[in-house]
Amino acid sequence: MHQFEVVTRARNEMVEITDRVNSAVRASGVREGLCVVYCPHTTAAITVNENADPDVVHDLLLWYSRMVPQQQPGFRHAEGNSDSHIKATLVGPSVTLLVHDGAPVLGRWQGVFFCEFDGPRSRTVQVQVVGS
Repeated sequence: MHQFEVVTRARNEMVEITDRVNSAVRASGVREGLCVVYCPHTTAAITVNENADPDVVHDLLLWYSRMVPQQQPGFRHAEGNSDSHIKATLVGPSVTLLVHDGAPVLGRWQGVFFCEFDGPRSRTVQVQVVGS
């Protein structure tokens, strides 16, 4: 397993980690298989989406904030970050990518993103590659 740190600078932020995932796959030596990118935090997530136009990330974060506002009547979690837990659940803690010819299979405009919903923080991402 490969592990790396992501430092976020905002409460809600999407950080592209495609290059770091590619490096982890290369370091594994696996040519054909699967790559799991996992976030072991309850207020952060991992997703694959467009990395060519930064407006996509802006629009996603705007939508998450509108759908799950930070202050919501009825939230009971004492830490005040219930919205962060909900956003992380909506996106999910991991993605699984195919590995072909020693690299993750991604579409032309796709990248892997770490999604921060309770920052700024220092976070951990884990990458497990299996195959031959």
